Amino acid sequence: MAAIEAAQLRNVGLLGHRGAGKTSLGEAMLFAAGRTNRLGRVEDGTSAFDHEPEEINRQVSISTAFHSLEWNKSTCVVVDTPGFATFLPETIHSLAGFGGAVFVLHAGAGLRVETERLWGYAAERGMPRILFVNRMDREETDPVEAVDAITADLGVKGIHVQLPMGHGESFRGVIDLIRMKAVCVDGNGKETEEDIPTEFQERAEEMRIGLMENVAETQDALLEKYLEGQELTAEEMSEGLREGVRAGTLFPVLYGSAARGAGVAALLDAVVEWLPSPLDEPAAEGKNPVSEEGESRVKAADAPLSAFVFKTIVDPFAGRLSIMRVLSGTVRADSTVYNPRKDAKERITHLFRPEGAKQEEVSAAGVGEIVAAAKLKDVASGDTLCEESAPIEYPRPVEFSPSISFALSPKTRADEDKVPQGLQRMMEEDPSIRMHRDEQTREFILSGTGQLHIEVVVDKLKRKYGAEVELKAPKVPYRETIKAAANAQGKYKKQSGGRGQFGDTWLKLEPLPRGKGFEFVDKIVGGAIPRNYIPAVEKGIVETMSGGYLAGYPIMDVRATLYDGSFHSVDSSDMAFKIAASMGFKNAMEAAKPVILEPVMSMEVSVPDECMGDVIGDLNSRRGKVLGVDAKGHSQIIKAHVPMSEVLRYASDLRSMTSGRGEFQSEFSHYEELPPHLMEKVQAEAKAEAAGD
Repeated sequence: MAAIEAAQLRNVGLLGHRGAGKTSLGEAMLFAAGRTNRLGRVEDGTSAFDHEPEEINRQVSISTAFHSLEWNKSTCVVVDTPGFATFLPETIHSLAGFGGAVFVLHAGAGLRVETERLWGYAAERGMPRILFVNRMDREETDPVEAVDAITADLGVKGIHVQLPMGHGESFRGVIDLIRMKAVCVDGNGKETEEDIPTEFQERAEEMRIGLMENVAETQDALLEKYLEGQELTAEEMSEGLREGVRAGTLFPVLYGSAARGAGVAALLDAVVEWLPSPLDEPAAEGKNPVSEEGESRVKAADAPLSAFVFKTIVDPFAGRLSIMRVLSGTVRADSTVYNPRKDAKERITHLFRPEGAKQEEVSAAGVGEIVAAAKLKDVASGDTLCEESAPIEYPRPVEFSPSISFALSPKTRADEDKVPQGLQRMMEEDPSIRMHRDEQTREFILSGTGQLHIEVVVDKLKRKYGAEVELKAPKVPYRETIKAAANAQGKYKKQSGGRGQFGDTWLKLEPLPRGKGFEFVDKIVGGAIPRNYIPAVEKGIVETMSGGYLAGYPIMDVRATLYDGSFHSVDSSDMAFKIAASMGFKNAMEAAKPVILEPVMSMEVSVPDECMGDVIGDLNSRRGKVLGVDAKGHSQIIKAHVPMSEVLRYASDLRSMTSGRGEFQSEFSHYEELPPHLMEKVQAEAKAEAAGD
């Protein structure tokens, strides 16, 4: 299959919150263009976009999916993206794959946080945007005013290029305000063009004047004509809209119903007419990997090759697919490319064009095309592939901090090897998955962006890699320390016939500043303890510290000084002094005011202005310390220190408090002393667990 002509290519992403109908709209676009012979539906599992079993079972998009269609002599690659908050990192990383976006709205739902976040990321990229109000046959109120409120909250002015005729059960089509024609839809989804009904004539004329005013401002010639009292032609208005959309100053609003096929043809017309081809997009900005200086690539076929890998798919049978967008030049099968991050060459043997669950093999791909290369050895999402003679490296995608963690354990011995191997491959696909082994609790900790995210990971782990795991809340990695200095003797003497065991140590324990760890000081003089036994004393102390004193948690921030002792010329040994040191350390701990320390997290919580008081009050109730608040747009960024034990399930609680509009990042900060009443509780739990073992 040959490369697509760049001037006729449109890569368009469908963005918006869950439930707006993005996947259904994508299906309607494929059907309207004749790409499919039936309208796929999410509800009955026949969608061409949602093909993973986890998506079909939950009726929610989890992964980005691609399909191409032909419309008005142009090729449109429709990119369906997840809208569920948990899977937004997937969507945000995929923004690098397309040059324009259709934001799908359900006007009655208002502005949802997912839409607001995605709009902000698209704006940062300077991405041209169109708005499509879906489910007009289900809207309960006039959507025009609702859309005006949504766009005002987004900080832009939506430009109505259509007027819906009715809403809900009374919805019968739209009025094209550019051509001033009514496009009516019947019960079978067939659209016909008619004159504007009398009852909509006045409002349509008023809205067309507003449309003309906004379009006229895109060009001096159009503005001059408008100010002279002349009406703009349909061609002039479309030209002005094209210029305004691509410049990021106009955001056209269209209406329809994907389920009925209403407004879909007009949307496809708008995508082809107003959204840019790759050749219309600005040069791609990156850096020279050698000089670290800024560098750009013009999006042209005769420019040096550069492509950005924005998604990775790992199949246990087919291997790895690296999905990339060609930003300049041409990539060919059976060619060699350069990966500047690894300073390594990669051989591309096969190229594919992704089409839903399938791939169509191609021999080459030009500017703007989205293609997949199979089985590249050492290429990850965020990598740049280019010519070694003209290297460039594009910015890597933003990283997202996990918001929820679970401890996992393989169900059977057979799963023990499969789990880490499967998760490692899944992390190549999804960088928002994290896994590590907690050295203290010895648990494997799986982290993700939400509970549904973790559940999907576990389901895929079983389906794709045959590994089953059990999930539970992770243990809090408490620590122990001391608050006072203390001295004690540790003397070990054992005689059982023949050679005995003898070791005698005097230790002094002192608290160290938080975070200093452990210090061992040797102050033996005069040969009280032979030099060859000193390492055994230190080893005995270190091993005892790892097992804790109060509740079995490792001891930290202690200085242990060995200052006296005695030995026996026959019975002393490394083992005897190791045991004596352990006894002396425990004896000193008893008098050194031992306490339990808890890990404290540094948190940044972003919430809407109106939720700030509730969230701060909640953080205080969790024993948190608010350090400050910074304003950012319509949100407040609350910075706080909060004990880890209080925020293990914070993601769902924050979502409830803020109606899904709050988000947070957290990382370990330091250890603090646990309050006495909680220390007793932790000790009791440790004692009960030990008894259970």
